[in-house]
Amino acid sequence: MSKQETEYDVLVVGTGASGMAAAVTAAYEGLKVLVVDKAPLYGGTTARSGGWLWIPGTKLAREQGIHEPAGAARTYLQHEATTHFDPARVDAFIENGPKAIEFFTEKTCVQFDMPPVFPDYHAEAPGGQPGGRSMVTRPFDARELGDRVKELAPPVPELTVFGMMLGSGKELWHFLRAFKSLESFWYVTKRFGGHLLDVVKHGRGMTLTNGNALAGRLAKAGMDLGIPVWLNSPVKKLLVEGGAVVGATVVRDGTPTDVRVRRGVVLACGGFPYDIERRKQLFPHAPTGREHFTPSPALNTGDGLRLGESAGGWVDPTIPNAAAWCPTSVTRRKDGSQGVMPHFIDRAKPGVIAVTPKGRRFTNEALSYHDFIQDLVKACKGLPEVTCWLICDHQHLREYGLGAVAPFPLPIGKHVKSGYLKKAGSLQELAKVIGVPYETLQDEVITFNRDASSGVDSKFSKGSTAYNRYQGDSLVKPNPCMAPIEKGPFYAIKVVVGEIGTFAGLATDASCQVLTKDREPVRGLYAVGNDAASIMGGNYPGAGITLGPALTFGYVVGQTLAKQADMTAAEVVLPSNLPRQRVHA
Repeated sequence: MSKQETEYDVLVVGTGASGMAAAVTAAYEGLKVLVVDKAPLYGGTTARSGGWLWIPGTKLAREQGIHEPAGAARTYLQHEATTHFDPARVDAFIENGPKAIEFFTEKTCVQFDMPPVFPDYHAEAPGGQPGGRSMVTRPFDARELGDRVKELAPPVPELTVFGMMLGSGKELWHFLRAFKSLESFWYVTKRFGGHLLDVVKHGRGMTLTNGNALAGRLAKAGMDLGIPVWLNSPVKKLLVEGGAVVGATVVRDGTPTDVRVRRGVVLACGGFPYDIERRKQLFPHAPTGREHFTPSPALNTGDGLRLGESAGGWVDPTIPNAAAWCPTSVTRRKDGSQGVMPHFIDRAKPGVIAVTPKGRRFTNEALSYHDFIQDLVKACKGLPEVTCWLICDHQHLREYGLGAVAPFPLPIGKHVKSGYLKKAGSLQELAKVIGVPYETLQDEVITFNRDASSGVDSKFSKGSTAYNRYQGDSLVKPNPCMAPIEKGPFYAIKVVVGEIGTFAGLATDASCQVLTKDREPVRGLYAVGNDAASIMGGNYPGAGITLGPALTFGYVVGQTLAKQADMTAAEVVLPSNLPRQRVHA
């Protein structure tokens, strides 16, 4: 490979939302960009995600007639981040988030839809909002990717139906009501029919939704700008000269290649969900680093964090929660591999409770996944394992499904046979099957059933918040999150601790430049996405708080690199809307 072929303005490491946002922004501004990824498929964690983005104050919200009070978003984030509130980075996010959305929606094929109502997870907290901040990626026709569609990472199999990705919001609503509404039945029939035709013609469904749609749209935006993407190309080390990062050694087709850059290297490797040693250090529930389950890509092993540290960067270990916790159940796929099923909304549906191995409820089941796990960890303190059981009856299971078990008319026998779904004719028998005290479990169910009739959860106030009610069933009265558990057979699914992305990452400034422990910038090195410390301070304020900052700071770093001078200059020039900071040559 010639020297010219290994020289670029910018090298981006990672093909998820943050990396591709940085690459697309920089390339649109005229920079020569190269994207590399050690995985054989592109899309990273983004391709497996829900595709939601949390960004306050956007044009999309205003078009819905939503105008939030000035300063509300900052107040909310300060409340959520507590001890790890970073004013400069939060201000950069709030100011640039709407600009990022306008750039991508007006200049590229990346498009979003905003529901008029999707509450913040803590909408009742200072600065919280009942809607207008969470948006979802618009479905995308994979045919626009041409042959590159074969290289797009697939969604989590457990979140598909016959390989078909279900869109959030209205589409999911139709599928849950397919046998209750003629309109929904017709919608589902057409959707399935189109999917089957695509499978016959193309070997896979071509309607991308959720995170797969976001990964596909960003890939298409990159293709439109001619950005080269090297897959199966891990970065082995950063090239550092005179205290500045001037490139990286990339192994492509088994051959090490020094890729030198004129502007900078952007780390966007997806955090450390599969870094056992760092999990051991930062996950209290995983003392050996292995007591943890994640749907994140197995190749997300913390490369970006280690590369950043090798150049002087620092990972703050004091963040209250090192990851975005999520209740997770473990399945066994046909090929014998382990499947990981995140439980996002099923816990909020009426007629389901969660109990510890002691048989006791321990929290409001309709809380956000992140809050739910925090309460579970506290409830299981001193126990051999951090785990709980989701309990429901036959009517609930067939109407709503649970975990990887789909609602009627899809069969449940395979899940019972595999042991994933525990089944018993009576509550007493179920308690024996799952190993919890029957008297305690019975007491919890009796109390819950009594409360369901009044609509007031006397123990944990399930259904009491805007977010609770949004995820419940509005047709159930008086509480959309509560219904009695009384008609056998009864079922249980074991839940363990997982996450949907890591929070602990490299310290960065408002322009995404990596910082040392002394808060000095590492010249030429930037980090975005889960490779950068979360601006949420270890909390989870709303749907899309990973992808919202990922897209925003990808845009910020792209703008920063476009406006600065080459690495030979003594000072980096930041965009006018970002805080200036002296950078040593």
